[in-house]
Amino acid sequence: MEADFSHVWQMWVVFAAIIVAIAAYASEDIPLELTSLALVAGLLAFFHIFPVEAGAGDNLLDARVLLAGFADPALIAVLALLVVGQGLFQTGALEDLAQLSNANATRAPYLTLGVMLVVVLIVSGFMNNTPVAVIFIPVVSALAAKAAVSSSKMMIPLSYASILGGMTTLIGSSTNLLASGAAERAGLDRIGFFDFTIPGMFLAAVGIVYVAGILPRLLPSRANLAQEMEGSGKQFIAQLQLGYGHPMVGSKATGGMFPALKNITVRMVQRGEHAFLPPFEDLVLRPGDTLIIAATRATLTESLKQDPEIFQGLIHQDGGPSDPDDGDDQRPVRDLMLAESIVAPGSRLIGRNVEQAGFRMETDCIVLGVQRRSRMIRARMSDIRLEAGDVLLIVGTRESVRGLRTSRDVLLLEWSATEIPDLSNARKAQIILGGTVAAAAFGIVPIAVAAVLGAFAMIASGCLNIRQGSRAIDRQIFLLVGAALALGTSLEMTGGATYIAQQVITVFASLGPAVVLSVFFLLVAILTNVLSNNATAVLFVPIAISTANGLGVDPMVFVYAVIFAANCSFATPMGYQTNLLVLGPGHYKFSDFMKAGAPLVIILWLAFSLFAPWYYGL
Repeated sequence: MEADFSHVWQMWVVFAAIIVAIAAYASEDIPLELTSLALVAGLLAFFHIFPVEAGAGDNLLDARVLLAGFADPALIAVLALLVVGQGLFQTGALEDLAQLSNANATRAPYLTLGVMLVVVLIVSGFMNNTPVAVIFIPVVSALAAKAAVSSSKMMIPLSYASILGGMTTLIGSSTNLLASGAAERAGLDRIGFFDFTIPGMFLAAVGIVYVAGILPRLLPSRANLAQEMEGSGKQFIAQLQLGYGHPMVGSKATGGMFPALKNITVRMVQRGEHAFLPPFEDLVLRPGDTLIIAATRATLTESLKQDPEIFQGLIHQDGGPSDPDDGDDQRPVRDLMLAESIVAPGSRLIGRNVEQAGFRMETDCIVLGVQRRSRMIRARMSDIRLEAGDVLLIVGTRESVRGLRTSRDVLLLEWSATEIPDLSNARKAQIILGGTVAAAAFGIVPIAVAAVLGAFAMIASGCLNIRQGSRAIDRQIFLLVGAALALGTSLEMTGGATYIAQQVITVFASLGPAVVLSVFFLLVAILTNVLSNNATAVLFVPIAISTANGLGVDPMVFVYAVIFAANCSFATPMGYQTNLLVLGPGHYKFSDFMKAGAPLVIILWLAFSLFAPWYYGL
């Protein structure tokens, strides 16, 4: 394989830039965005002063070429799919699917976990795997609580399953899209939606056996943040006011329980001056009744998501205070947030009930429940005199909840703030996702077009607002990928990609293409855990093509190897976004990912090394 290295000294400068970038990205001391900007700025300045000239004297690496990556269709598709994924999360479009595994959690926790991981793997093949992980993290937490299993045994398997599922189709992972775009820019044919699905499914099947069957037993058992603060099982006292038209009016107690209130304990029913206490034999609820209930935060959140009409009368459509007796619209407000706050020492709330304190009028937030550790409470919330240390479960709009940061009466627990999905738009989001996947899978439009149309439809249909959509666009991905594309282009134009390919071929060519492919896969798999999966994919596609051409092998075989190997980002938390997402909920250390992920990288390397030569006829 011959090449012209007329720009050899610039090539070595690019190599040095790659080493510096890897060290900076691996360091936690330098923000990723700053490293990316510094890299782009350095390349722009260097190649402006020392141009790589073509025969006509044109600079092959001018600003237009180096910055073209920021407008790359593959990158735009990745960002648009993140918006689509946020729409699915915001509307709870996958809630029903996510809850399928919970029924048998107590009886067979590890079997249930295995089934759920298979569901995650399959779903991750048809939408970006990062939103899938976001959606299933609370489901895994609930599953762990039901099964009395530490979340630390389940969170890493969740991340790994979503990564394995992302290997199976073109849109499963941003890595796949970016590698496909790099290959297309190099002159190869466009990669189809299912072009690497068969080897991807083989690797995913091998990986999921380890992830679901072995990994949970290897991971340490640690209490996560919620368990340490005893938040997972604490009971809040809440109150339901039954007005005319309330869905529970006419409900009859069965066996002392009300079937409509799943996992919720009714402690008292107040009717006028008379209080009914359990058991509520044959009691039929009437308009005007007040139900004093006890439930965990998770149960109350689920009720707000699945059946918000139970809490009708609490909040106006505009988020302000509500009076059940007035004629205003009592529909539940959208864009709600749930959070916990603690009554501060010296608070004006101490010794007063919530209504006397005017909490709703002052904050535009509703106290949904009260939790007190000292004793069991069986009284209307209007009769509960608040004490310092009481935990209030707050519901309100995002702006209202965040406004509690400046309150001197309550201490907002920032970590506890979560948005409540608006399930009324779930069907719209499901249709939009289906249309986006179908348009890309059947080649109706290019995937970048399908993704942008899907993102637009999510916002235009009301599944997302502009703020939520813009928040889904990850600036780290944008800057990292743009910088990596600039670096990859520099490597290619200066002859660096060809040089590395020559060295690999010189050392391993005598052993045959299958060995070269195996070594190449292992090299990429190691670097993807140090650099990042997206940057590694973009950087190694040109090298893969040069190596394949030197061996006389179909370049797509090596491009697919880059896709699979770059997805093997299991051994470090910064290897992939889903690893970072589960780092906190699982209460993990850096070493946990090394112990759990390194064996999986080796397993997939061996599986690919055995399967690929047979499948591709090497």
